[in-house]
Amino acid sequence: MSKERMKALTLVFLRREGEVLLAMKKRGFGAGRWNGVGGKLEPGETVEQALVRETWEEIGVKLLSYDKVAQISFDELYNGERTTMNVTVYTSDSWEGEPTESEEMRPEWYREDEVPYDDMWPDDVYWLPMVLAEDAKIRASFTLDEHDTIVSHDVQKVAEL
Repeated sequence: MSKERMKALTLVFLRREGEVLLAMKKRGFGAGRWNGVGGKLEPGETVEQALVRETWEEIGVKLLSYDKVAQISFDELYNGERTTMNVTVYTSDSWEGEPTESEEMRPEWYREDEVPYDDMWPDDVYWLPMVLAEDAKIRASFTLDEHDTIVSHDVQKVAEL
């Protein structure tokens, strides 16, 4: 019998003048997909501390402010283990530095109406357009099988997170 694991993660999408910054994951979990920037919390770290640290480590940008836009839960089967990932998603239009490539991520700006959803995680198309086009706040849950296929999902706009 496999035991269930829980993970807390952060994710941020930088925005400027109708564009959103996506980053191509170059190695590890999610390699070969466009995504926002972020990752796992270190022991003793808050979600916001992890967000700032991961953004600095992955693209060399210091976040000055950010807004929480989504809380997403993923129930998935990964390497034979049932895993729950709770992802807190932010957007930011205020930072210092220019996004630069690292060993882990290659950032690139996209027009918000030309986001390459076919090259992203399969869940993104269900909630990210609402965040980008409507500035909506989202609470969502997804169940995925071992092939990252969405088995079920629930996406709701909420007044606050």
